[in-house]
Amino acid sequence: MKSFENIDVKSVKEAVGLLQRFHNEKKSAAVVGGGSELLQLMKDRVATPDYLINLKTIPGLSYIKEERSAFRIGALTTLTEIEEHKGVQEKLLFLSQAAGEAASPQIRNAGTIGGNICQRPFCWYFRSANFTCLRKGGEICYAVAGDNRYHAIFGGGPSYIVHPSDMAPPLVAVGAQLKIAGPAGEKVIPLEKFFVLPQVNHTRENILGPGEIVTEIQVPHPKAGTKGFYHKVRERLAWDHAIVSVSTVLQTQGGAVREGRVVLGGVAPTPWRVPKAEQFLRGKKVDENTAQKAGEIALEGARPMKDNIYKVALAKSLIQRALLASV
Repeated sequence: MKSFENIDVKSVKEAVGLLQRFHNEKKSAAVVGGGSELLQLMKDRVATPDYLINLKTIPGLSYIKEERSAFRIGALTTLTEIEEHKGVQEKLLFLSQAAGEAASPQIRNAGTIGGNICQRPFCWYFRSANFTCLRKGGEICYAVAGDNRYHAIFGGGPSYIVHPSDMAPPLVAVGAQLKIAGPAGEKVIPLEKFFVLPQVNHTRENILGPGEIVTEIQVPHPKAGTKGFYHKVRERLAWDHAIVSVSTVLQTQGGAVREGRVVLGGVAPTPWRVPKAEQFLRGKKVDENTAQKAGEIALEGARPMKDNIYKVALAKSLIQRALLASV
């Protein structure tokens, strides 16, 4: 691990200022909250910051506040706190379940929701010091000709990573927003707009610019008649990332779908919404046939690689299961 200087900041403003300053001085800096992922990136020398900006020393960034129309969740709130929060369990059970599916109990106790959303890929070529892959500034995505069993079937090219977050699919499905602090002040954006495809920027997973940090996630209360579901398939029952995951949120009235969202994880470089399937569901009663057809529509346009064609059938099956569980 490369040596670095740790800086305990006392405010978001101080953190933003330091990040901007180091960027202007062409020095490398990274923010750390829970630190569970960054530590591994540093050990693997994927991340080699000169400075670590410790956000844990900022008071007031860890909270779950239930307001009239939404939950406000501080970026440093741990996954365990979200999983066990009574209000979240009551109104957003699928979000609590997603938090409980992430990583291991030890990591959930330290890992934060902000860190989970901002994770870097777990592609073995990206994580290995032996490969200078496209995402690390090289010229080749080694997954194209190499072992690509866990890589993207949607949205890939020129890089074919998948986003590893367990929290992002259900948050996108429920229409969450993100508060970002930066040199120009604060802004709030739909979480769905936070992530970027490799065609936009093949070295990054999100839109955070120099000096910007995530400070809060805003999760709206579901409308009356709304039910959600989250499920992931992983290779090991112990700690592991999703091979494929799905989150569905359906609002029904009189047995028919009024509005619905279907978001896949583990299949694309971003949480992957399937608008055509959502449109198909509108006005229909969800039964076995409707759910199966929605799954088929959702996977239209998938472009599996040589080792991951199995993800197509798996995703179809998960969507069908999730939809039937969401009514």
